[in-house]
Amino acid sequence: MKEILREIGMIARALDSISNIEFKEHHLTKGQYLYLVRICENPGIIQEKLAEMIMVDRTTTARAIQKLEMQGFIQKRDDSQNRKIKKLYPTEKGKSVYPFIRRENDHSNTVALAGISEDEIETLFDLLQKVRKNIETDWEFVKKGNKRNY
Repeated sequence: MKEILREIGMIARALDSISNIEFKEHHLTKGQYLYLVRICENPGIIQEKLAEMIMVDRTTTARAIQKLEMQGFIQKRDDSQNRKIKKLYPTEKGKSVYPFIRRENDHSNTVALAGISEDEIETLFDLLQKVRKNIETDWEFVKKGNKRNY
């Protein structure tokens, strides 16, 4: 069997490493940019939905949100209906960094997909979505404290 997940992992780690280096000038580290992008694209998102979107646990998300808030990239606001719910919004500082992050993402996509036809890109995208959906089932299962049978 081909080591597809190993290849995906290597690609993800390389891109993450590049981003961490390039975003250092904006004082964004260790994948914080992922959270900031999702908050900019979904203003008012709650922490739980953000964690699900990025597919990380709530504790990791809470730490990233706390750092982004302390650095002035995002702010929490009370929900108008339920004071217990905190919604996340980008600050002006967060909004000003967002275009730079998007440009880096667009550049990385262009580099990664060089030499691949539009049809192949569409097929790759569809296949990767299927892989992600397959993994999401196990992720939800394990996240709830269950063990997979190998």
